[in-house]
Amino acid sequence: MNPQVKIFLDKAKAWKQEMILLRSIIMECGLEEDYKWMHPCYSINGNNVVLIHSFKEYTAILFFKGVLMTDKKGILIQQTKNVQDRRQLRFTSLAEIQGLKSTIIAYVKEAIEIEKSGKKVAFKKTEEFEMPEEFKTVLQKNKAAKTAFEKLTPGRQRAYLLFFSSAKQSATRINRIETFLPKILEGKGKDD
Repeated sequence: MNPQVKIFLDKAKAWKQEMILLRSIIMECGLEEDYKWMHPCYSINGNNVVLIHSFKEYTAILFFKGVLMTDKKGILIQQTKNVQDRRQLRFTSLAEIQGLKSTIIAYVKEAIEIEKSGKKVAFKKTEEFEMPEEFKTVLQKNKAAKTAFEKLTPGRQRAYLLFFSSAKQSATRINRIETFLPKILEGKGKDD
């Protein structure tokens, strides 16, 4: 067992037994164990395949290229509408994991084959993301902001677009835009 994964599992307060069982099932599939993003992560030839993570309501296996999987049982979940490539298998009990062991193994093996095949996920281009009207208005009125935004990397542009458009109310979108406009003008990303 990777020493960092052992520490992680030893310290786990919620879903500990479930994560230990998921780990043992995944390890049956011949993946390399690592610890990335503060979670047990499993790869083949240095390429990430699955990750174990937990939330308040459930524990899950995250498939990095889950969107490419066949999901014959219709049990993979897209975390949010903005997640393009990853999919989760969620569990709420030890018994559920035990009952789905053969399915979990089949899904992990399919994910391994996808990774071995070299298949790539076709991500949406930045211009395909929704741009809130409030931000369009700012960019139309402020040439410096438009130029600065266009100079940002596609990833930084997407991060801003997702953040601005995720607000349900116009007032919140405007507040976010006003708050982050100085960072955009400085050529910085949302989290820089």
